[in-house]
Amino acid sequence: MILFQQSRKILATFFLIGVLLITTACGGATVSQVDRTTTPSAIGRDVTYAELERGNTPGGQTFGTWVVQTSQGLVQDAYVRDNNKLGVVVSSKVRPNEVRPLAKSLVQGFHKNFPNQDLKVLVYAPDKKLILTTEYDTQTNQVKYS
Repeated sequence: MILFQQSRKILATFFLIGVLLITTACGGATVSQVDRTTTPSAIGRDVTYAELERGNTPGGQTFGTWVVQTSQGLVQDAYVRDNNKLGVVVSSKVRPNEVRPLAKSLVQGFHKNFPNQDLKVLVYAPDKKLILTTEYDTQTNQVKYS
């Protein structure tokens, strides 16, 4: 009987240690997440997460939103970074032979909105894998694909 009580105490001790380790590990992640969300943003508190994803500047957010809205379902998502890099996720409606003309059209529209700088358009498949990179060089006025 004494052996049974001792083994029960030992098992209970290990169980409590395990619970404390798990809750401490989970609690630490929650604290750091809270710290990140309470840190003031450079963009402002009234900007939603979706707007932040479209661009890291007001002009970029506007252009990214415009691309998605006017694409007639060809572009699922778009983002603009530093007013010179546009990333788009095309929908499954876009055939492989239509990717390059779409990218050329996007880089032309991007250039009209953000002139006098080299631009890059990254085209991603619906599974978010990069399928084409388009670069516009302002000095040569040329578009390169890779």
